[in-house]
Amino acid sequence: MAIFVVLLLKLLPLYTIIFLGFVAAKFLSVQKETVAKLLIYIISPVVVFYGAYTARINFANLSLPVLFFAIACLLCLVFLFLGKLVYKKDPAKNILAFTAGAGNVGYFGLPVAMMIFSDRVFSLVVLAVMGFIIYENTLGFFISANGSHSVKKSLIKTAKLPAIYAFILGLLLNWAGIGFGDTIVTTAAYFKGAYSLLGMMLIGMGLATVCKASFDLKFISLSFLAKFVLWPAAIAVVIISDIHFFHIYNAEIYQIMILLSVVPLASNTVAYATEFKTCPDKASLAVMLSTIFALFYVPLAASLFIG
Repeated sequence: MAIFVVLLLKLLPLYTIIFLGFVAAKFLSVQKETVAKLLIYIISPVVVFYGAYTARINFANLSLPVLFFAIACLLCLVFLFLGKLVYKKDPAKNILAFTAGAGNVGYFGLPVAMMIFSDRVFSLVVLAVMGFIIYENTLGFFISANGSHSVKKSLIKTAKLPAIYAFILGLLLNWAGIGFGDTIVTTAAYFKGAYSLLGMMLIGMGLATVCKASFDLKFISLSFLAKFVLWPAAIAVVIISDIHFFHIYNAEIYQIMILLSVVPLASNTVAYATEFKTCPDKASLAVMLSTIFALFYVPLAASLFIG
């Protein structure tokens, strides 16, 4: 119970950042479209490069991003199918599919991991987060773009994303043991703070334009089903299978898996919906509601399975 209260109190500043994002958009005329582009095309690639370059490379560690990428893609495709049944040709189905596979692991999960884990374990969290980022910058981005663009144009837009190339470059340099000066690595580390700060503010910025018509119970219910039920269930299956059959991971990695499976809907849902003009208000409201829910859900999960 103690860890529940402690973590609950430590999460409150993140919600203050969301409020500041709302203020910035509502009263200072800050454009969420500009912030979304900064996150997608500049800040995210640097964070991805830093994580890939500084991670410890072995089979178990490298399998983490592969595992999360595979689960993300599976849930995305399942909910794209469900979305077509519910929304027909409405582009809301594409954003629903994207958010089913994603999670707020970068803007929300990383700060929480810093509160819970040691620096040694935190490097594994960053590596696991890479799986989500690769998903968001490949299949997730393509599905989101396809809501308002043709397949060809969506593929071209996806191929232009810098994050996936940053990941490959960081991994290759890491593998080759090529070192950089402390200044370059430290500068790249600064982007982690900007990544979390602007990502949380983007949720508030999106809320500044939400109206009553943005409330879509079907969208919210389906996205909550994916994020707070099916994601933890999928991770539970992985952990139970590994304990009884594969023996690849240890208890620390199980804890990382649990944490990343219970974070709220991805803030990049708002970024992508804004970029492609596919129901950004609806996405903002769903992300905000999931973030409020996670204020209690994440500390509860942490106290039961991590503490």
